[in-house]
Amino acid sequence: MSTELNDPLAWFGAPPDRRRGERRQQVLRALLLGSFHARRRAPRRAGEQALAAVDWHHPQWLATAILIVMLSCADAALTLALIEQGAYETNPLMRPFVYGTALPFTLVKVALTAGGVVLLTLLASMRLFGRLSAGLLLYALLAGYGALIVYEFGLLGLI
Repeated sequence: MSTELNDPLAWFGAPPDRRRGERRQQVLRALLLGSFHARRRAPRRAGEQALAAVDWHHPQWLATAILIVMLSCADAALTLALIEQGAYETNPLMRPFVYGTALPFTLVKVALTAGGVVLLTLLASMRLFGRLSAGLLLYALLAGYGALIVYEFGLLGLI
C-alpha cells in the first residue's frame, strides 16, 4: 500500500516535514545562535513580567555584573589580608569559612555574589514594589562594593 494513502496530511497536499532532527535537542547551537541573533528584546505583551520574557539584556548589565564580581574578588582578597593583620569577620555567614583555608572562603563568597548578580541581571528590567527598577539594585550593589573596597584600603593603610 502506498504511504500517501496512509498519511492523512498527504491527502490535503500538506508539505512534507523537512526538519533535520529535533531542534530542541541542539542546545549548544541554540545558545550560540540566540546569543548573536536574539529574538525577544522586549516582552511580547504589555503586562508580561516573567523571567523568560526576554532573551537579550543590555550590555550595561553585563558590565555592571562583571564589575560587581571583580569587586567581590577584591573584597575577598582584602578581607583575607585584614584577617592576617588581626581583624575579624563580622559577617556571620562567612565567619566559618574565613578561619580555615582561603580557597573555601573565596569560592563561597564569589559564588554567592555571582548567583545574586545573575538573578538581579535577569530581573533588571522588572519593577519591584511597583516602582523600583531591579537594575537600580545592581547599581547600588556596585556602589556598595566600591565603598567597601575604599574602606578596606583605608583599614590596610593604603590610602
